[in-house]
Amino acid sequence: MLLIALLSSSRSYYLAGLVPLFPTFALIAHAIVGSERGPAELRATALFGLGALLPYAAYLLAVYALSTRLTLAATLAAASLAWAAAAAALLLFWQRVMLAG
Repeated sequence: MLLIALLSSSRSYYLAGLVPLFPTFALIAHAIVGSERGPAELRATALFGLGALLPYAAYLLAVYALSTRLTLAATLAAASLAWAAAAAALLLFWQRVMLAG
């Protein structure tokens, strides 16, 4: 949080958007899945993680598109709804297509 706050106040304010993407939780998840399940499940987890970029992209596109039209709070709320809708679509796709396959 401190690094994000410092970067957002600097000339390189845009780097504040990169810091939260460091794969801290992905490293933990992959270590656990890889040690408890095995390589095939680790690969599936990594593939699902790639798919998880789509809801994040929907969020960012919504922020980009709405930031000049809505208040900050409304922009972030709408972008969060876009993320939730895309995440739900990803889960449905994964359960119906990838797990059924």
